Amino acid sequence: MAMAEPTEKEVMNAIATGLKTLREEKGLAQREVFYDTGIHIGRIEIRERTISVHTLKRLCYYYNITMKEFFEKYCEL
Repeated sequence: MAMAEPTEKEVMNAIATGLKTLREEKGLAQREVFYDTGIHIGRIEIRERTISVHTLKRLCYYYNITMKEFFEKYCEL
């Protein structure tokens, strides 16, 4: 029996949670990420804004992690 595909909301929630966990592991405040990248990570983390693939790629680069590593380690779907 095949697993059900996660909904878009479930995917976005997993990404938001993963990004928050990753940021906290790096010991960074939301303000620091915003100043360094121009990305308002706080809005993404509280699910006020969805994230584009381009923005996720930029954040992964900033955190020195590949997108594959991000999804494998930080996104539980």
